This record gives sequence, C-alpha cells and structure tokens, in this order.
Amino acid sequence: MKGSQRLNSLTPRETVVELDRYIIGQADAKRSVAIALRNRWRRQQVEPSLREEIAPKNIIMIGPTGVGKTEIARRLAHLAQSPFLKIEASKFTEVGYVGRDVESMIRDLTQLAVNMVTKEEEEGVQGKAETMAEERLLDLLLPRPSGHHPGMSPSPQPNIIPLGYDSGAAKSEENRDKSTRERFREMLRRGELDDRVVELEVASSGGTPVVEVFSASGMEDMQSSLQEAFSKFFPKKRQPKKMKVSEALEFLRKEEAERLVDTESVTEKAIRRTEQSGIIFLDEIDKIASRGGSSSGTPEVSREGVQRDLLPIVEGTTVTTKYGPVKTDHILFIASGAFHVCKPSDLVPELQGRFPIRVNLHALGEEDFFRILTEPKNALIKQYIALMATEDIHLVFEDAAIREMARIAVQVNQRTEDIGARRLHTVIERVLDEVSFDASDREEQVFTVTADYVRTQLTEISQNEDLSRYIL
Repeated sequence: MKGSQRLNSLTPRETVVELDRYIIGQADAKRSVAIALRNRWRRQQVEPSLREEIAPKNIIMIGPTGVGKTEIARRLAHLAQSPFLKIEASKFTEVGYVGRDVESMIRDLTQLAVNMVTKEEEEGVQGKAETMAEERLLDLLLPRPSGHHPGMSPSPQPNIIPLGYDSGAAKSEENRDKSTRERFREMLRRGELDDRVVELEVASSGGTPVVEVFSASGMEDMQSSLQEAFSKFFPKKRQPKKMKVSEALEFLRKEEAERLVDTESVTEKAIRRTEQSGIIFLDEIDKIASRGGSSSGTPEVSREGVQRDLLPIVEGTTVTTKYGPVKTDHILFIASGAFHVCKPSDLVPELQGRFPIRVNLHALGEEDFFRILTEPKNALIKQYIALMATEDIHLVFEDAAIREMARIAVQVNQRTEDIGARRLHTVIERVLDEVSFDASDREEQVFTVTADYVRTQLTEISQNEDLSRYIL
C-alpha cells in the first residue's frame, strides 16, 4: 500500500511527465487529468468533516477517434493504482428496454477492485504460501506412515510391549526420515523433480448446479449471487488429478495463498478503494446525446432516458453489489466523445453540470504520427523490432521510411475515414507483411526498411481510394 500512496502523491507536473512516456501531444488533456488525480490526494489530506463534501471534478474529453482519449485515462488509472473500468455509454439502455442498466458498471468496477486487492494480498503471503505448498508436495512425494506426524515417534506395533531400550532405534528412524525429506527438498528446489508425476485432489467443476437467469436489465448480478448460494449447499467435490511436480507446486501455491487471504478484509478494502479512488471511463457519451436537442422521430428512444439514469450515479448514490453497498459520490468519471453530429450542450443540463471540466483533443498530423512511431516507451517501431528479433532478424527502420509511413497514414485518413493513430497499426502491418511471412525462412540477419520500400508496399493502395477503404 505504500507504493499506492507514493504514486497517488505525484504532483501534476510529475504525472504529465509519466503520461508523456506513452502518449504524444494532447497537453491540455494531460494537464486536466493530472490536476484531477492530484485533487484526490489533496482531498485525503483535508479534515474528515470537509473531506466528504469535496466532490471529484469530472471531465469530458472532446476529440476524434484515435487521438489518445482512452489511453490517457487508462495510463492515469495505472499511475494511481486505481480500479479502472472503460465502458461504452451506448451499451446502456433506459430502464424498461432490453440492455444493460447503468448500475452494472459500478458492480463491474467493484469486481475489478476485489480482484486487484486479492492479488495484492496474495502477493503479501506468497512466502508463507510457498513454504506450505512445498511441505504438502513433499508429503505427496514421501508419504508419512499412517498416524505419524512430525515430532511424534512411530506408534508401537500391536501386541508388542515396549521395553524402553528401543527408543534409540525409533529416534534413528525419525532422523533418517528427516534426512531423506531434506534431500528431497533440495532436489525439489533445484528442479530435479519437475518431471515426476504426482496425484493431487482438485476441486471438481461439476459440483455446483448451473443457474442461468434470463431477465430484463438490472438483474445481471442475480446469476452470480444464485451460483454462490448454491455452492454453499453443494460443496465442491474433489477428484484426483495427475500432474507434473512443477505444475503441482504452482497449483498448491495458489491454493495456499487463497486460503491465507482474509476474504472479509479483501472485500472491505476493495469497497473502500472503489469508493475513494475508482475511475470510470465513459466512452462514446456523444452517442446518448439527442442530436440537435431532440430525438423525436428517430429510433433513439432511450437516449435521454440513459442520461437520466446516469445522473444519480454521477451525482452520488448507493449501488447494491454482491459484496455490499457501494457509494459513488467520489468515483471519478471521465467521459469522451467525438461530438461530430452533436455537442456537449445537447446533453441534459443536469448531466452537463456534473462534468465541469471540458478539454478538446486535436487531430493528429504527420509530425505527431512520426513521434508516435518512435518516441513512446511502447512505440510500434520498438514492438516490431522486438517481434522480429525472436526470429533472429535485426529489423532497421530508416528515419525517411518512418516519415513516409506517417505521411501515408495522414493521407489515407484524409481521403477516407479518419481513425487517428489507429491507422498506423494497419500501415506498418502492411509494410512488414512480406518480411513477417518469410521471417523464419530468411537467411539474411538484417532487414532494412527504406522509404522506397515503404512506397513500394503502400503507394498503389494509398492512391486508390476504393482499395484504401478496404485494406488501409
């Protein structure tokens, strides 16, 4: 948890520097989310009576597809080590129509938080779990005599009266067993027993009846709740399964870690983390805005209804989940949309008021594409160089070739649908199509991508608008 506190205390400037490692440009958007993240830390320093009154300043990102809206929110959540959920607003429907209800996103976010905290808790008991798993595996490899436990002398045989002078033999036998066990322990740690097969008792998947619920929106949680209820009445059956020692050790390690983790403590921490640091990214919020302020005469019957259903979640309400009630008052909502055919003012006024910060993201140009291909820590060029290195091919990109790919990507975006930086994935895949296919058969160890090679691979397609639509 110390790491979480350290990351949450990043200054806005430090947050922007971290975001710059993965996202090119969009300084205004980075600045806004960095301030929102810092305000969360500031709120935790305020006295409790006032802390509850400080609401998060939700953000609307406005910009075309493929300019970095989702990536900014995702990287921000990673920095804050917060439960993060990305969901499309268009998935929701007004109560009374078939589809998901808005409360389901809080349940999903809570489940993510439970998974996150469980993983952290299991890492905390990993050392103890490894020791216990090792002991259980040694018991399988060296079964103890029936009724014999560590520290106990073997039981005397029936109808034989112990005379007292055989205690030394019993002790010698126990020492011999311990010595053998320690030798096996060392062999296990060195991996010398990895290929040996052992038999474990594992939980059977067919122990609990399958329950399926077909219902209207608002009932998604019922199936998992019923499944859990039935599991209490029908305990999981265990059946023998053979596996290699290496696999058995990993299986037992996970089983012991799960057993050591306090479920109630995990649930409590997860709910608290969801309420205090959860982030929900509502994509395509423009899809639920009424175009031109009216949706009459269109099939978009539930658009305004979805906004009305979203309103209490964003304002702050209590949602019932299978882990308990979750308050949404301090969850940070980041909405995004292209807003091509409508504008943020087409949202219902109450919802607009709950997203006080609006930031515009600009379309990406040729220079931006060049930087995206080369600068980020996870740049596409670096990814493909690493992929080809697995085939012992050293892939080299000339600067002129990278600029040519950026130029063609911009050109295709202008002539066809503008999908932003996502176009680069298609372009570079097309450029490397031949070398990717023949990589395992090539004799040369170095392959250089030049500007002429890029043009040869792409010019015919990029100049033909019909082909571009279907290939690039």
